[in-house]
Amino acid sequence: MKRTRRGLECIWRKSQDVSDQARAKAAIKAYSVALRAARKAFTTARIASAANRPSELFRVVGELLRPPEAQELPDDLATRCSDFAHHFAGKVAQIRHELDSSLTVVSAEVTEAPVGSILWDSFRLVLPDDVEGILGSVRATTCALDPCPSWLVKLAKDGLLEWFVAIINASLGQGSFPSCFKQAVVKPLLKKTSLDPSVCDNYRPISNLPFLGKVLERVVATQLQEFLDDTDFLDRSQSGFRPGHSTETALVALVDDLRRELDRGSVTLLVLLDISAAFDTIDHGILLGRLSGMGLGGTVLLWLQSFLEGRSQMVKLGDTCSDPWPLTCGVPQGSILSPMLFNIYMKPLGEVIRSFGGRCHLYADDMQIHYSFPPDSKEAPRVLNQCLAAVADWMRR
Repeated sequence: MKRTRRGLECIWRKSQDVSDQARAKAAIKAYSVALRAARKAFTTARIASAANRPSELFRVVGELLRPPEAQELPDDLATRCSDFAHHFAGKVAQIRHELDSSLTVVSAEVTEAPVGSILWDSFRLVLPDDVEGILGSVRATTCALDPCPSWLVKLAKDGLLEWFVAIINASLGQGSFPSCFKQAVVKPLLKKTSLDPSVCDNYRPISNLPFLGKVLERVVATQLQEFLDDTDFLDRSQSGFRPGHSTETALVALVDDLRRELDRGSVTLLVLLDISAAFDTIDHGILLGRLSGMGLGGTVLLWLQSFLEGRSQMVKLGDTCSDPWPLTCGVPQGSILSPMLFNIYMKPLGEVIRSFGGRCHLYADDMQIHYSFPPDSKEAPRVLNQCLAAVADWMRR
């Protein structure tokens, strides 16, 4: 239709005939109508496909309402990349220093001394159909480190499927995450358009990981989720990144708690906490100790240790990259597994809060703590302050 429109336009411009002009205008109008209809159908299909996935729906609507603006790149890209790299690395290092916790990798003893019995020590190897389904479900987000675009990998999956299966099963069987998937490319994103773009602190790092690494992560995440469901390990107050849970379920649970206490005639104190750089400052040793304590061992625990350690990332602006810097703590941003590992890491916090008679709801790094008491109680503020002090102490461990 576009080719026909352009052809009729060319004929009209050459002939300057009124009838040719009418045909060209009719073709232009028909093309515009068809283009609008196609865009509407495409957008409607995207929204419909994301109806039961709140995060995807939020992303789609955000793209429609706030199209990404092209950021003007500075003249000296190398210096700017280096500035961003030092800022992002220094911010995490400063928080870890304030927490007074070691940045060194975990020792072997941590993973070799499980607290309880080992419930899961080896992965289930995958079949071609498993990998094909995962390739279809993982979003095609190409990383600068990928040898070819991820959409091309998905398009050519029939010819590559056996190789993918071999790589994934070798990784699962050996308990090792390939080092080529451990480097991330970070793009600085201005938090608000009203902020000064020359100040590094006004940016948040958006991390992108190799596509095939995400496919491998999805395999492990599927089996880890099955284990969490079978053992009912996670705290009932955790709503983030869990099947059947969302921000809506977290808010409904909180409002229900508050209304129940109101019906009983109680007064409720509510504290809202947002943990700074929560994903970036997780201690690997503590996390691996938690994984060991929940019953993981063998190649499963070795694989997760390999997944966490030896990582690095670099800042990329245009075609210029900073020098990579090592990540000695935290779970990788942009990873499929990281939210699940974060939930496991945070699980004991609910027990700490309930030990003071309080209740909590957690969604990723957002936390609501509430403590209900009779209207004439004089101990409530003291107990809540003790609870908050215990939470702060737990965070520093």
